[in-house]
Amino acid sequence: MKTVIFVIVAIILAGCNLQEERPDSPLALIKTTNPEPIQIEKNGTSVEKIRKEVEGIDEIYDTAVIKGDHNTLVAYKVRHLDRFRMKKIEKNLKERLEKQYEQETFVVSSDYKIFLEAVRLREDIDAGKMNDEEADKRLHEIIKLKEERA
Repeated sequence: MKTVIFVIVAIILAGCNLQEERPDSPLALIKTTNPEPIQIEKNGTSVEKIRKEVEGIDEIYDTAVIKGDHNTLVAYKVRHLDRFRMKKIEKNLKERLEKQYEQETFVVSSDYKIFLEAVRLREDIDAGKMNDEEADKRLHEIIKLKEERA
């Protein structure tokens, strides 16, 4: 009898669990998150324009844009059947962005780890865990990680 009551109480308590707002990073690889672009550097080209430019490409469905002092990181996901042409998509995207925004230096990546790190950086900035200087330092670490994998 005690075990039946214990099981019933456990089910009731599990059902009454409050739904907390979860960050996007655990699900960023599974679903479309479309994180808001981050502009660490306060002057220069708007990151929203860059994001719209990237989202205009049919093969790309999820984009994270982070603009630092010297570089702009564009991490994106490619539709499943278009993954065979990832190198070509990356090359075309980089050329398109550099042609459109000549004064910017772009680091473009379709790597999921880079995308996930960009989402985590955005969450940390939104939560107030880091200031602009720390965010720029972390952005450079993400870019270094991308260059190591290339």
